[in-house]
Amino acid sequence: MVQISKNGKRKYQSLGVSVNAKHWDFSKNKPKPNCPNGGYIQKIMLDKITELQTHILELNASQKDFTLTNLLNVNKSEVKEKTVGEFYRELILHYKQTNKAGNRLIYKGSHNSIKEFSKGRLNILFADIDIQWLQRYEKWLRSKGNKETTMSLLFRTLRSAYNKAIESKAANKTNYPFNEFKISKFDIKTKKRSITKDDILKLMNLDLSAETESVRFSRDVFIFSYLSGGINFTDIANLRFENIVDRRLKYIRQKTGKKIGLIISQTAIDLLKPYQRCENIENYLFPILDTKRHKTAIQKQNRIHKILVRVNKDLKRVAELAKIDFNLSTYVARHSFATVLKNSGVDIALISETLGHSDLSTTQIYLDSFENEQIKGAMDHLL
Repeated sequence: MVQISKNGKRKYQSLGVSVNAKHWDFSKNKPKPNCPNGGYIQKIMLDKITELQTHILELNASQKDFTLTNLLNVNKSEVKEKTVGEFYRELILHYKQTNKAGNRLIYKGSHNSIKEFSKGRLNILFADIDIQWLQRYEKWLRSKGNKETTMSLLFRTLRSAYNKAIESKAANKTNYPFNEFKISKFDIKTKKRSITKDDILKLMNLDLSAETESVRFSRDVFIFSYLSGGINFTDIANLRFENIVDRRLKYIRQKTGKKIGLIISQTAIDLLKPYQRCENIENYLFPILDTKRHKTAIQKQNRIHKILVRVNKDLKRVAELAKIDFNLSTYVARHSFATVLKNSGVDIALISETLGHSDLSTTQIYLDSFENEQIKGAMDHLL
């Protein structure tokens, strides 16, 4: 118990832990050195005393009077712990109901990974996730062959869920393990993911008349991405006819919500012609999504994922036909766009905006100020 006194009156508040009398030093009011978990118990005591003293100083500084009852009620924990599984399911449902399909997918992936690691038992509390638990989880992930980037994402998502649980009073911050367990230790540098301008031209000039429509479509999507500022596949899928006016491509990135505007070549526009069934302003540019069948965020996400898997598989065939020894994917188009322009001397700030890199606010200002001529000059380097 913690005792607090004011004007000769005393009140007590339980700390929620107990100690066998033989392990308690009554003269010093603290656990004896041989007390099991003595250091942890003493930390709980010190945290509570510091919390109360800080609040008393704040009240005194603002010249607010208080009673012992009011003071203890303010500081009384209102945490109602939820299991990790329960909290994750609530998060996933929330993102589904708010049409945040990307967030839903990330937390669902984290949930499934923890569930597999825990052998289906997700009735643990966040308090059970300590340094040792995190180290075991990391060791298990490595044994499964996960890459550093994947592990970094899984731990960042778990940390985010833990923080959200604390904010919503579903977990206690006293047990928070991520101050000691550093996620920054994971190497998230990616391998080279770009091909040369000569390789791009090989892909463009490739005769695919004997190949399937799916292979031709996948090659065209890759080239369109490269010629259109490294636009990613999800944004390509969501493009409509209204997004291109007078050779200017304008759209809002699905991932960041940032507005993108740039001039694209006639070559990129010509790539769209085989897929233009009806130039209704509401129709999509590429036959990936359908306005009638894919209405909700989840429906769109599932469809985009399905087609992306197929496209990346087809691109392996395209690379084979072009005799390019590279693991070709839609992501390679984005990196190739950036690398080719960078090697041509184009300002990195201009390039990074379309790729959605960290300092987006600054690069967006650059894009807005360069205007048509400099952007057109930059895009001319692509071929």
